[in-house]
Amino acid sequence: MNKNPNRTLIVAVSCLINLCMGANYAWSVFVGPLAQRLNEINGFTGEAMLHAGNLTIAFSVMYAMIPISMIFGGAINDRFGPRAMVFCGSILFGSGMMLTGLVENLRNLVIVYGLIAGLGFSLIYTCTVNNAVKFFPDKKGLVGGLTTASYGISPVIFSPLMQKMIVLWGISYTLKTLGLVFMTVIAIGSFFLAKCPVDYELANIDLQQDTANITREHTWGQMVRRPIFYIMIFLFACGSLQGLMIISQASTIAQEMVGMPQSAAAIMVSILALFNALGRAICGYVSDKLGRINVIIAATLISLGGLLLLYLAAWQGICFFAIGICLVGGCFGCFLGVFPGFTADRFGLRNNSVNYGIMFLGFSLGSLAGPSLMQLIRQGSGAYQGAFIIGAFLALTAFSLAQVYRKVEKKERNEYAYFE
Repeated sequence: MNKNPNRTLIVAVSCLINLCMGANYAWSVFVGPLAQRLNEINGFTGEAMLHAGNLTIAFSVMYAMIPISMIFGGAINDRFGPRAMVFCGSILFGSGMMLTGLVENLRNLVIVYGLIAGLGFSLIYTCTVNNAVKFFPDKKGLVGGLTTASYGISPVIFSPLMQKMIVLWGISYTLKTLGLVFMTVIAIGSFFLAKCPVDYELANIDLQQDTANITREHTWGQMVRRPIFYIMIFLFACGSLQGLMIISQASTIAQEMVGMPQSAAAIMVSILALFNALGRAICGYVSDKLGRINVIIAATLISLGGLLLLYLAAWQGICFFAIGICLVGGCFGCFLGVFPGFTADRFGLRNNSVNYGIMFLGFSLGSLAGPSLMQLIRQGSGAYQGAFIIGAFLALTAFSLAQVYRKVEKKERNEYAYFE
């Protein structure tokens, strides 16, 4: 009889790997110095100068890449396990970060950061999160929250570290060094991962509560034929878009709108990341107890309040800004912490890597539209307040979609004997 893999070790290693990848959320810290480097290399001055907002296309492309490779990598993960995919992803992600420190124009930045690092990131992410969730059918929300929270909390560590490294050694050296470190840690970590057996059974764990939640296993084709899938993916898109508008340019907003110095803005990015991570872990855990959709509804209303505070912060100052951005960051994290388990609840664990990869298209839509929308509003109006109003509208839309989900889910439960 084969011994089952150590599921606790697998979750711990998955969290460490995601901690390395979460340096992406420090984008708003290093994008300014990166734009300055490109200006110096190319001799851009005046109107030709690149600003942080001009480089957000690379950030958007990276996150737009995620569902494509998540679906591809997820299929391999579901069949063969995560080890090889995470190892390959480490090479792509680490080399993409290192090459970002060498780029001399925007086109190459999109290629090495958006495409190469983005491909590596998504191959790793789908394996660490979904493989870990499979080992914990009794605690899908908690494990999904922890593995995504380790990614979200990364900027708490790396934002101030990057800030100091950039001041001491410059942006190029910083990105090359961190890229090499991330590649090494993730590659080593990949050898400690293992595939969740198809017939995996938990010993000495009472799954009585979870058995009421068992759903039929769905392939991706069966999933996309269910109306509830489209409600969920648009709900995910609304929750992601409102958060990514803020997160992608948090440092810039802090400096321009409320007058924070660059060092204080970097600290604000770390605080935002902390609340982002707490939102993932806490909401994931609570969703196991109170239900995924109930937690999501609460998050949409709290996020609405946070966006209104951000709108008022231009006149009310730093206190309103700090509270608002923490609320929005925590609720954004909630969506990412809850949705891996949410998808598994509705469509089963067996094919969750592929199914969640498709569901992640909702997040990708937000990542593609959010930063660009924020930049367009800033350029068009000279202020950020319009973006916060749009974010509030998205929060209300997400709240409405959650109510629709409840009605459709109740109907399906009655028709197909799906139990909450």
